[in-house]
Amino acid sequence: MLWESQIPINQIFEMRCKTTNYFGVGAINKFYDIAKDLKERGITKVILVTGRSSYKKCGAWDVVKPALEENGIEYVHYDKIGPNPTVDMVDEAAQMGREFGAQAVIGIGGGSPIDSAKGVAILLEYTDKDARQLYELKFTPKKAKPVIAINTTHGTGTEVDRFAVASILEKEYKPAIAYDCIYPLYAIDDPALTVKLPADQTRYVTIDALNHVNEAATTKVASPYSILLAQETARLIFKYLPEALNHPDNLQARYYLLYASAIAGISFDNGLLHFTHALEHPLSAVKPELPHGLGLAMLLPAVIKHIYPATAPILAEVYRPLVPDAKGVPGEALKVAKAVEKWLFSIGITEKLTDVGFGEDDVKKLAELAMTTPSLDLLLSLAPIPATKETVEAIYRDSLYPLSE
Repeated sequence: MLWESQIPINQIFEMRCKTTNYFGVGAINKFYDIAKDLKERGITKVILVTGRSSYKKCGAWDVVKPALEENGIEYVHYDKIGPNPTVDMVDEAAQMGREFGAQAVIGIGGGSPIDSAKGVAILLEYTDKDARQLYELKFTPKKAKPVIAINTTHGTGTEVDRFAVASILEKEYKPAIAYDCIYPLYAIDDPALTVKLPADQTRYVTIDALNHVNEAATTKVASPYSILLAQETARLIFKYLPEALNHPDNLQARYYLLYASAIAGISFDNGLLHFTHALEHPLSAVKPELPHGLGLAMLLPAVIKHIYPATAPILAEVYRPLVPDAKGVPGEALKVAKAVEKWLFSIGITEKLTDVGFGEDDVKKLAELAMTTPSLDLLLSLAPIPATKETVEAIYRDSLYPLSE
């Protein structure tokens, strides 16, 4: 299909899901309209939730700051969100917002700042609760302050979905929450904000999107909608990720990777997730320095190997660009899994679990965390094959080394 080149990438369109998402090159300027709308809603104080510097480096701050000031919206700024954010970070930001009287939360960055902003938005409404209670599912929130998500990576899809993640380090838990009250009110997906992503981050965030659809297309609640979005997400990733790695400033490549990420977020918002995310969360909970996308990449081939016999017709179509002769029959599971692993190696992701410090001795502990961390049991219950302890351990073992060995 060559129609992509006919789309004017600087023409802003509205991607309507439950979030109004302004998408396209230059979409960051829509924040002036968003700030005006916040003012008209009576919102005069907000808290910004970001990492330490990317919100400036990407160019978003050059628009957000003057737009807030132009509309008389005061703000405080929590800028200590790191990769794999913790409940302590969420609590610190929430406390800052409470003391200031914040009426809305603006997250600027990738999944970590936006997910954290969602947690803060809940805790601004539930002032007697903390982030540990939230992420250990000790209460069910029904309301949150409005969230505005300015997305600067092309992987998580969090700008258009109801999910958020934070780690509880002392328990080595990395749970997820999913509540309708944290769909962002507005989101911005501007490809120009992503061109300065380092090569590794470009790889890892994109693999997050690929895993979203690998799972959303094959859960027990997968639908034609989640499967269709999965096919398109995978096609765009296989076509445009190599181009973005070779030419980081190629806005068309960034545009379609960002679009793939967004529709992958919508896909798993509908179809949900299963093995890869449930098994990755323990990896980056035990080793918080491990990038989420790298953890997913190391697990993906083994997950495909195990679920392909039960989902062959679907995954054959999702991975058609890599395995054009796939027939969608159970016996080709290893062939497709190895093809995906070969593609991962070709884009520069060659690590397996042993390369980042995990070994056979860790398998039982990781499997136990996958099955006991709050919320992950729900993901495992949606897997297309029974998520027994033996199966979970087998996926971890198959991810210690390349499948080709």
